[in-house]
Amino acid sequence: MSIPKEQAEVLLEAMPYIQKYQNKILVIKYGGNAMLSDELKQSTMRDLTLLRLVGVKVVLVHGGGPEISQTLTRMGIESRFVNGLRYTDAETAEVVRMVLAGKVNKELVQMIYAQGGKALGLCGIDGGLLLCEKESDDLGFVGKIQRVQSEVIVDALNCGYLPVISTVGYDEKGNIYNVNADTAASAIAGALGAESLILMTDIRGLLRNKEEEESLINKVYVSDIPSLEKEGVISGGMIPKVHCCRDAIRNGVNRVFITDGRVKHSILLELLSDQGYGTMFVKGD
Repeated sequence: MSIPKEQAEVLLEAMPYIQKYQNKILVIKYGGNAMLSDELKQSTMRDLTLLRLVGVKVVLVHGGGPEISQTLTRMGIESRFVNGLRYTDAETAEVVRMVLAGKVNKELVQMIYAQGGKALGLCGIDGGLLLCEKESDDLGFVGKIQRVQSEVIVDALNCGYLPVISTVGYDEKGNIYNVNADTAASAIAGALGAESLILMTDIRGLLRNKEEEESLINKVYVSDIPSLEKEGVISGGMIPKVHCCRDAIRNGVNRVFITDGRVKHSILLELLSDQGYGTMFVKGD
């Protein structure tokens, strides 16, 4: 009888956290190394389905860089990166749309249905969701978001769906854009007035010493970001990721997390405890 008792106690401990997020919007950015394992993907989709079933309005925003690279290689198209971002010519943009809005998006939707959830696959073109312009001529068709038309997401949530959004944007001339998933998730979370945004990545969070996971910084105030950059704590590829956290907070999101998507149940570990698992960003000093 001890196991059922322990399970009941876990549920009781989780109850105040579940109540905090009931009927609130939670945006999850999912991609990269967190998507390489089918076992991890299944585990993540199970966690998101659970959160949706207990009343959390979950929105999943996904990329799929490794899948895009693999497809380009099979097609004989070279992948080229400029300052960490994929150079995207018109042909590559079409491949991005095919892979993200087609293959990856529908796989995730199917996994959620297999877990007993109710998902709706979307991309940034649907409902005029992500209106873009060129980020830079040096990057080709990499999109800088001009406007988030969030009504289609709100309608999906109100109908009980878990929206699954691939980060493909458009402009009014009919061009297709590859949009960075962190940037898209931050903009979408701000437009929705989300309670929280979680960026799933391939490290524990923001580390004071990059070689030591024990140096994890659990909590960062937005006002601390400039000094952490000067100290070199925030550097390299972590700079744009942290700036997405900052922008989301400035646009009204209450809390933003960077967490390790390679760890099973990392989303639940962030939400259903006081301590959390990765790094939490909040407004204030």
